[in-house]
Amino acid sequence: MTQLKSSNDSSLIRHPIGVFDSGVGGLSVLQALRAELPNEDVIYVADAGFAPYGEREECFVVERARHITQRLLHTEQPPIKALVIACNTATAAAIHLLRQELPGLPIVGVEPALKPAVAASRTKRIGVMATRGTLASTKFKTLLAKLANQAEFVCQPCDGLADAIEHADISRVIALCSDYTRAIGQFGLKDGEVDTLVLGCTHYPFASATLRTLLPAGVQLIDNGVPVARQTHRVLPGPASDDHCGQIRLLSTGDPALLAQAAQRWLGLHMPVQTLVG
Repeated sequence: MTQLKSSNDSSLIRHPIGVFDSGVGGLSVLQALRAELPNEDVIYVADAGFAPYGEREECFVVERARHITQRLLHTEQPPIKALVIACNTATAAAIHLLRQELPGLPIVGVEPALKPAVAASRTKRIGVMATRGTLASTKFKTLLAKLANQAEFVCQPCDGLADAIEHADISRVIALCSDYTRAIGQFGLKDGEVDTLVLGCTHYPFASATLRTLLPAGVQLIDNGVPVARQTHRVLPGPASDDHCGQIRLLSTGDPALLAQAAQRWLGLHMPVQTLVG
């Protein structure tokens, strides 16, 4: 990462924010972080070699979250000053353990934006698209129970959608979005209809254009990128100075070309992707 002045003055080293996801979906969170914190350096890890998390056992996701966090703290230089888990499945499985193990590290996670959806919905009938891992997690079930008396939630597991988005398989994205929105039920602005759709995986915002062609006008799509970026801003131990233009590094445990293409397509970033082994 870049330094402000001299490389031998440790006080001037810029510690980045670490961000990781199972693949390219977390780029939706990175996009929000860049808008909220343009002066911060960020290192983004796509754990594509071990994706998708949403269809894995919880213990596997926990192990990967621990492994990547340790890499960002002890192998990458300089080490991160805060961590954003840009994956709903990994947040649900591992954030409480990582916070216990690393009490000095600010850690921000993501979760399906049910509370904002309740506030936005008029019909109080809300669709939730998410991975099976997220929907089955204790964290999600607890959140859902707290809000059960405020709205009716129709939760739809979306097998394969994150992977289709990951590989830019447009025809498959369209087919799956069509199947899953149809399974949720009738969308619209009338009583009894679903007027708000929660995108409960960080990959799904990149299917927003497809979803909008399938849904009636006025149906709201809710994701969590902006709230996560704002929370990261609040917990940062030391904000970057205004005279620094934040730098980004992209790493992947899988095919680096997939991440490079996604970063260019969705964020307009033209940069090499480093391979992260293991």
